Amino acid sequence: MPVPENRFKTRLLAGDTLIGCWLNLADGYAAEIMGTAGFDWLVIDGEHGPNDLVTIREQMTALAASPSEPVVRVPMDEPWLFKQLLDIGVRTFLVPNVESAEQAEAIVAACRYPPAGIRGAGAALGRASRFGEIADYMAGADGQICILVQIESRKGLDALEDIATVEGVDGLFIGPWDLSTDMGFVGNPAAPEMRETIRTGLSRIKATGKAPGILAVDDATIGRYLEEGACFICG
Repeated sequence: MPVPENRFKTRLLAGDTLIGCWLNLADGYAAEIMGTAGFDWLVIDGEHGPNDLVTIREQMTALAASPSEPVVRVPMDEPWLFKQLLDIGVRTFLVPNVESAEQAEAIVAACRYPPAGIRGAGAALGRASRFGEIADYMAGADGQICILVQIESRKGLDALEDIATVEGVDGLFIGPWDLSTDMGFVGNPAAPEMRETIRTGLSRIKATGKAPGILAVDDATIGRYLEEGACFICG
């Protein structure tokens, strides 16, 4: 049996518009309900939500029959954490506050098997391989992993093009609240200076050939970001 296709990644690389929503309740039943709502992707938030490995696995299981791709936002870019999440079946990651190409390279390496990376070969015991049912899991897993990195600081913005050149980074996602705070407009991405920074940021990402993404929480802002080049949006 081949490794199942990550349709979110396929559509992202094709330039489709993908609309998502945040899951912060750390509850499998709530995730299952959200999986029926028609979103292209759902973020299980391990950074600001009260999630751990067990609650993430519960929500992954609840979304298994849903067309919505579960995207896990990790609280930190530690290799041991990627290892555990990969083995429970996470295949799409949102990684906060990436500020350099070197950091992005380490994230990609943590999610790939040797010789391309450093992922441990233990998935045959886990949910990722359907507990061994996918016999050739290790041969096909790397190609279905999707990595989205967040740009949420001036340092990350300055290094945007370098980060985008990293092979294995599929999309760059602007975090407008953290970015605006770091730039002196505390929690105010609607400030005129920030609107221009975000507009040019989305354009710069698109120019690299990588998918531009962003967080938005109202219809007017979503519409503006789509016009400015964003192709994956979550709110």
